Amino acid sequence: MAAKNTLTITDNRTGRQYEVPIEEGGVIRAAALRDIKTSPDDFGLMSYDPAFTNTASCRSRITFIDGDKGILRYRGYPIEELAEKSNYLEVAYLIVKGELPDRKHYAAWEQNIKTHTMVHENIKKFMEGFRYDAHPMGMMVGTVGALSTFYPEAAHINDLESRRLQTRRLIGKMPTIAAFAYRHSMGYPYVYPDNDLSYTGNFLAMLFRMSERNYTPNPTLEKALDVLFILHADHEQNCSANAMRSVGSSQVDPYSAVAAATAALYGPLHGGANEAVIRMLMEIGSPKNVPDFIKGVKKGERRLMGFGHRIYKSYDPRAKIVKRIAYEVFEVTGRNPLIDISLELERIALEDDYFVSRRLYPNVDFYTGVTYQAMGFPMTMFPVLFAIPRTSGWMAQWAEMVRDPEQKIARPRQVYTGEMLRKWTPIEDRPEPTMREDAVSDRI
Repeated sequence: MAAKNTLTITDNRTGRQYEVPIEEGGVIRAAALRDIKTSPDDFGLMSYDPAFTNTASCRSRITFIDGDKGILRYRGYPIEELAEKSNYLEVAYLIVKGELPDRKHYAAWEQNIKTHTMVHENIKKFMEGFRYDAHPMGMMVGTVGALSTFYPEAAHINDLESRRLQTRRLIGKMPTIAAFAYRHSMGYPYVYPDNDLSYTGNFLAMLFRMSERNYTPNPTLEKALDVLFILHADHEQNCSANAMRSVGSSQVDPYSAVAAATAALYGPLHGGANEAVIRMLMEIGSPKNVPDFIKGVKKGERRLMGFGHRIYKSYDPRAKIVKRIAYEVFEVTGRNPLIDISLELERIALEDDYFVSRRLYPNVDFYTGVTYQAMGFPMTMFPVLFAIPRTSGWMAQWAEMVRDPEQKIARPRQVYTGEMLRKWTPIEDRPEPTMREDAVSDRI
């Protein structure tokens, strides 16, 4: 008898059996569970999956990850090859359009991006309104959202040419907004784009140019930042990509959706994770203190930042590349002393069965922080450096969602656990409110 590509479910409450199709990749549709009922009035079964740990919300052709094997590919290309042989704008083209460009298309793409590096002067004035000590990432969130008021035609999300134009605008303007945010936080005058430079070279110039007539970025640092941008361009359905798709599903303009994605990236568990690594390394202070720190981690008293990942259960392929890039940067900037603590942490953790058995390996955040710090970036800029390259991934995810006929406005179900029905009473007749022990966690 030939095997059937279905799942048979027996409902022991009723004795009924249900046959659910298994689609490619071992997927069943959650809506099929609604047919499993105890009576015609029953709502049917739902799956409960906090944080979407085993739920696919979309089909995507952009990024492939095999966390057990440590594989990351953009549109089928291994991240190792792209980091070694491509530049960021070429990878952005690949992610957005699906193929690597030839020379002609790359030249046109690069020109189109550079055409949109300038921002409206009112955007500059808008950014000048932030407090002198505003966090650069907070400035990014607000400013990207404000762009929607400058380009109202972006609301036409089903227009292909409009989508292409907004994509070029966002990829082009994000480094400029990021650099303005940095200069604002430092109290420096803003530096306008120099389109004679490369994408990352221009960004470095807008950040660090002072009184030079012509700023020439260090080629090693320029290349290092370009590789780091490639590594951060997309990463499947992470928190910010999910935010981009979820907010975008309301058919809002892409600037508002990117602002939401940027806000998601702002959090310490996402774009701010490498800052947490730096703070941990500074707290440890010296390689000789690592064994005691590890003991604290194993007792549950300390937290080892930069190790482990929701997806990767082996060494994050991006971390290997960043580790190599770090040493190339140190050749120019001098060795960041925190790297010695990092290396000792990695050495001990990878030899300790406590971490090995839990499949906790360094992730991309473990070495990016020490690299960025050596390049002169303050920790407040770490998530900003994440947001710039991730814009190409967000726009690709958004465009894919817009074109997908199965996608509707995002609206997860819930499992209601509150009171079912209560009678209203006038305020003078109400007893003093009490806090039930089982309800403490959901109160402000």
